[in-house]
Amino acid sequence: MDLKLFNTETRVKEIFKPISPGLVKLYTCGPTIYNFAHIGNFRTYVFEDILRRTFEFFGYKVEQAMNLTDVDDKTIRGALAQHISLDDFTKVYKKAFFEDLKSLHIEPVEYYPEATHYIKQMIVMIEELVSQEIAYKGQDGSIYFSITKFPSYGRLSHLDKQDLQVGASERVAADEYDKESASDFVLWKAFDPERDGDIYWESPFGKGRPGWHIECSAMASALLGNTIDVHVGGVDNIFPHHENEIAQSEACFGCQFVKYWLHAEHLLVDHKKMSKSLGNFYTLRDLLDKGYTGHEVRYMLLQTHYRTQLNFTLQGLDAARFSLQRLHDFVFRLENASGQGTAPASFLPAFEEYLADDFNISGALSVLFDFIRDTNSLIDQGKVGPNEASHILSLLKKVDKVLGVIFLPPPEVPPHLEELLQKRVQARKEKNFAEADKMRDALLLEGYLIEDTPTGARLKKK
Repeated sequence: MDLKLFNTETRVKEIFKPISPGLVKLYTCGPTIYNFAHIGNFRTYVFEDILRRTFEFFGYKVEQAMNLTDVDDKTIRGALAQHISLDDFTKVYKKAFFEDLKSLHIEPVEYYPEATHYIKQMIVMIEELVSQEIAYKGQDGSIYFSITKFPSYGRLSHLDKQDLQVGASERVAADEYDKESASDFVLWKAFDPERDGDIYWESPFGKGRPGWHIECSAMASALLGNTIDVHVGGVDNIFPHHENEIAQSEACFGCQFVKYWLHAEHLLVDHKKMSKSLGNFYTLRDLLDKGYTGHEVRYMLLQTHYRTQLNFTLQGLDAARFSLQRLHDFVFRLENASGQGTAPASFLPAFEEYLADDFNISGALSVLFDFIRDTNSLIDQGKVGPNEASHILSLLKKVDKVLGVIFLPPPEVPPHLEELLQKRVQARKEKNFAEADKMRDALLLEGYLIEDTPTGARLKKK
């Protein structure tokens, strides 16, 4: 089955053809480790995980790098504000990031390059660009990339050529900027003691540190080669970051940098841009503190197609909890199926077809839940036996290699609640229904329902 990707550069769906048969070289934009990542960041990271898992689902081997930006304007400001080293400042958020990835059941990747470990490679690239006279030293002593020397600049973001001409004489030293007209961008920022404190590296251009854009180009080429299959990030990375990556990489190495560009849309909160001032800003930890699980957050973030804006609400997160409960209850019913007959036709071909069509996870999920509804009806009629159930479970395990939300270790129930459940079971055996109802109500107050099954009573969260 052909896998089709929507390429941001060409703006059409293209059949995926890797550089090396059976192997996907994948570069995904990771965090700037200056604070805890927020759920908007994790919308992109969860999509990147679904992307990786889908490639593996279709039989590809994946070699992936996810960068960690540990030196830029934000990390330097944070370190100086706390009067600690850059490494001491960033390691706190680096540790938190990996804890969050684990909570969201995001697969580990092959490489997590940190920008400060690749300064030499960045300097080599900048030297090459200077030697080609594509880069130059500005009056402030920093090294800039001249966008007029790269004729195809703007092809990813589809900037108007008139805007390029207007902005060509301007220079931008900041790592991030929101401008509709492009400008020459910084490759190496000259050291400024007031701005940088004691954070700098020696280079042929003088003391300083790399610009943000050159970091990803150097790390991608060092780990995955000068041309890679797929590069992914959020739509906010298209310009200027990814546009600048293309320019400096292709000017330096003389070959195509990326074959397929994929970008995840924005996450909104209650239909508004997430902002601390609006009180709608959430980190993953904020949601865990509210009693939600990492898998519930993961499901909420993955269920909408990556090129569609996702509106995040706490009510939507409650709905994600309900959807996961449906999945887990279905597994439980299959594990205890004792009827006879045959299950409905397999949902797997349709599931695969949606996935192959630009990772249409929302379509794939609709097929899965239709199948669950139909199969539950057959279970109710006693038409699903152990053999059929075992086959369905094997299909679910296959699709869960992509979803990562179905087969989870059972949640730990506090011992005192298990004790209440057993007291309720005993009270019912003794026909002491008033006492049994008392135990049930106590469990309800703790947020648990009692489900009576053919194999006994069990607790599950409301």
